[in-house]
Amino acid sequence: MNAKQLQEALEERGITLNEEQLERLSRYYEILVDWNERMNLTAITEKEEVYLKHFYDSLTAAFSFDFRRPLRVVDVGAGAGFPSLPLKICFPEIDVTIVDSLNKRITFLNALAEELDLTGVAFYHDRAEQFARKKEHREQYDVVLSRAVARMSVLTELCLPLVKKDGMFIAMKASGAAEELKDAKKAIQLLGGSVENKFDFSLPEEGGERSVIHVRKTGTTSKKFPRKPGTPNKQPIS
Repeated sequence: MNAKQLQEALEERGITLNEEQLERLSRYYEILVDWNERMNLTAITEKEEVYLKHFYDSLTAAFSFDFRRPLRVVDVGAGAGFPSLPLKICFPEIDVTIVDSLNKRITFLNALAEELDLTGVAFYHDRAEQFARKKEHREQYDVVLSRAVARMSVLTELCLPLVKKDGMFIAMKASGAAEELKDAKKAIQLLGGSVENKFDFSLPEEGGERSVIHVRKTGTTSKKFPRKPGTPNKQPIS
């Protein structure tokens, strides 16, 4: 997928990118590839693959949720900035926070944001389990995003504590989402969430199957969660 094909594919979904936004995505790609030579940020480096499997894939979150308004968004384990920074470029009204456990990624994200002249972004080097226990972040976000970080039963414990009442946890998954969702049923209920929707689709150009899961925050998360770092992954709620 090239820039023009990305623009056209998004137009079909009612998302219009202007020249400045397209230029920012182009520069994003250049910076990503440059930094990737010095640190491992992504295994996907071919331009058309980045546009399809990073940029377009990130923006599929906007196919089923309205980001055209001021929202406090936190991205858990964003790595090289996906999905939240492509969303920020396309929907500048949103305020984006990224938390990641590797400091080298935070260094990259700070450099990227400065180069792209992005405002309304903040990056934190922290474990998600610790981040979600901090008063200034716990249950403070309209939307919590996570893409390909962990199984749904684990993600639920990392992400739902950050979502404010009536806010949304959006999990972006590849194949196997239905089984993951089944396994996460108890965790979602226990942490104050309720599955609202699951959207299944295929990426263009045989890019693979995808699911976007919406979990509405309907209650308050117990102070017991998340448990200490590493525990959710080792002992998922079941």
